[in-house]
Amino acid sequence: MKNIKDYNLDELKNEFKNMNERPYRAEQVFTWLYKDKVKSFDEMTNISKELREKLKQEYTMCNFKIVKKLESKDGTKKYLFDVLDGNMIETVLMQYHHGKTLCVSSQIGCKMGCKFCASTGIPFVRNLSSGEIVEQILAVEQDENTKISNIVFMGIGEPFDNYENVLNAIGILNNQKGLNIGARHISISTSGVVPKIYDLADRKTQCTLSISLHATNNEKRSSMMPVNNAYPIEELMKACKYYIEKTNKRISFEYALAKDNNDNLEDAKELVKLLHGMLAHVNLIPINKIENGKFVKSTDKNIIKFRDYLNEHGIVATIRRELGSDIEAACGQLRRKSIEKN
Repeated sequence: MKNIKDYNLDELKNEFKNMNERPYRAEQVFTWLYKDKVKSFDEMTNISKELREKLKQEYTMCNFKIVKKLESKDGTKKYLFDVLDGNMIETVLMQYHHGKTLCVSSQIGCKMGCKFCASTGIPFVRNLSSGEIVEQILAVEQDENTKISNIVFMGIGEPFDNYENVLNAIGILNNQKGLNIGARHISISTSGVVPKIYDLADRKTQCTLSISLHATNNEKRSSMMPVNNAYPIEELMKACKYYIEKTNKRISFEYALAKDNNDNLEDAKELVKLLHGMLAHVNLIPINKIENGKFVKSTDKNIIKFRDYLNEHGIVATIRRELGSDIEAACGQLRRKSIEKN
């Protein structure tokens, strides 16, 4: 059966047209799904019983099952979802002063093989559909009885490896008749899939682009991120400059600091040279220890020294607040195996 949440509003209108139904019926269903957040077609009381029965025969609503849910001492919550085919994904809810942010997954498993990420070594199964991406937001909002204000595509998977489904999901999230989450409140992170950076620039989306950089030369970056072998730093930075020129939007560069690897003053100097003149922000991430991982967190002293050097030399840099590390919900710790109970 088809997942009704895979369709943006225009696509849903076409589906209804093919069923000889008027377009406004699609709008009604869309509103029920995203404004009222119903979990069954029977709850859509302003459409006929006949149409509801037709929808039940043709479509599923893809209501994820919560397998487990953990809460950190800092209030961060991690969900393990059954995506209804025997596979599982993780989604993380974080509380900030500016609202609630949800970190969503875009794939079941990941192909990128970044050495500091817990998804490394987990076999890639498949992409999530647009509806499965959107369902993460719906499921958390329903469970928490809350409104999510910001979305970050930084969970399991490489969003640009599931590019069209991710962009279609963003279109559903943006729609004023849907969840109505503004594009400026959505961040897409990529390990550096260069062709898609150019495409995103040409589409002039208002989403924030985050680049997982983590090193300033090819040798070091390739040792941390195999994607650099396909798209070396020179090509990546060229694409980033094109994106900034085309959109006039700042890029957020993610930089995970690993002790005795990429956290010394020489690395900071190279980073200043690399980003000189660019509309950029550096998000420094205290790297999180993962099972079988070779990288360990830099010292607090080095992290602060690194940040201060960047700021003193014209590169805006901040240190990401560590959230959820006690329940393995922090940056780089997500995977898709069952969550152990505390």
